[in-house]
Amino acid sequence: MFSIDTYIKRRQELKKLVGKGVIILFGNNDSPANYPANAYAPMRQDSSFLYYFGQHRDGLVGVIDIDNDEEIIFGDDIDVEDIVWMGFTPSVADLAAEVGVKKTAPMKELAKVCSPNREIHFLPPYRFDTKIQIMDLLGIHPSQQKEKASLQLIKAVVKMRATKEPQEIEAIERACEIGYMMHTTAQKLIRPGVTERYIGGQVDGIARSLAQGNSFATIFSQHGEIMHGNPSDAKLEAGRLALCDAGCELDDYCSDHTRTMPVTGKFTQRQLEIYSIVEACHDYAIEVAKPGVKYMDVHFAVCRLMTERLKELGLMKGDTDEAVEAGAHAMFLPHGLGHMMGMDVHDMEGLGQIYVGFDEETRPNLEQFGTNCLRMGRKLEEGFVITDEPGIYFIPQLIDEWKASGHCKEFLNFEKLETYKDFGGIRIEDDILITKDGCRFLGKNRIPYHPKDVEEFMAKNNQ
Repeated sequence: MFSIDTYIKRRQELKKLVGKGVIILFGNNDSPANYPANAYAPMRQDSSFLYYFGQHRDGLVGVIDIDNDEEIIFGDDIDVEDIVWMGFTPSVADLAAEVGVKKTAPMKELAKVCSPNREIHFLPPYRFDTKIQIMDLLGIHPSQQKEKASLQLIKAVVKMRATKEPQEIEAIERACEIGYMMHTTAQKLIRPGVTERYIGGQVDGIARSLAQGNSFATIFSQHGEIMHGNPSDAKLEAGRLALCDAGCELDDYCSDHTRTMPVTGKFTQRQLEIYSIVEACHDYAIEVAKPGVKYMDVHFAVCRLMTERLKELGLMKGDTDEAVEAGAHAMFLPHGLGHMMGMDVHDMEGLGQIYVGFDEETRPNLEQFGTNCLRMGRKLEEGFVITDEPGIYFIPQLIDEWKASGHCKEFLNFEKLETYKDFGGIRIEDDILITKDGCRFLGKNRIPYHPKDVEEFMAKNNQ
């Protein structure tokens, strides 16, 4: 939690941006895993509620009545039966006072502020219990709540949360330090015969021991071509690559890194050829990302660089610009270069990616494979935190489908692609802060990613 002034100022700014009406920010409740008393733990509070009201307790709703210049936290105090099991919890009034809110009320009184003749602002809900609560309060069916959510509030929240305050940047830096420990732990453990699940579990243990936990489910797999490949019981095999995409959440802020390592600690020539392309794309993005530059332009510049280098290997052919315009590069890179990051690992994605990652000058092409998965294209601004995560993947089913249909055949060498079906995938990802004149890595320590650094680190530490 930050200072009391932080939350007071944030709510004041939100009032100015929204202008009028009543803002309702729903906190989260415990979510049962397999029966009511066995909830997922620890509970994860809604990020926007945290941003403006700072409290982690379940069962709270924050209200900002702009018209009457009044702020209220609704919630019920914990009774002694719950205290017996869960320990003492401060009263709702005490929690409110910690963030500068003077008025509280029991949850049953929330309906009083939801008068049908008032303008009610709420964010798109993503939990079913919240959707039911909104239906009870406002009479809006869950199937209509996303479109009925307040666009004015969405844009105001995105505007505020997109630009990180110095204290937020410090929190992300601390999370990145834990991220460094998570990834170097994986690099120390990788060797033939060790299971994916074991290494994934050790990575998760770092996050749970030194932070609030994972910022997302750890991806650790020899099948790097699967974007979200969960650890399996498969044993690591010599000659293959292992991809680790993991991060932690610390003090409510996230880290998110990806590294790809040779199981034996030494890249083969073919692996090195592909890896060096991803490395070059990663480093190019860091060179050109700065305020005023559209991240969509950076993405497509990276795609052109990747295409040029893949042409040198004989995997692609034809005019580079035409190939990228046709989406041929998406055979290898079916996702965007990066995304916003902060309190959420895909920061504010639940508010609508079109508002978070794009502006009037940049809109994703939702009709083209690959381009439809862009999460970030807008002009960069000082204080943005984004990921830089190019990758090259060889997805057998995608190769087969495009080959059978002849899609982009003028730009792809399907005969050579056949020989890469067992390759897997490579991704390199870092978290970067947009600064006044450019950008910089977040985190004091660099997780090894240059090929020689990876090999030297693994040789030194895999004893």
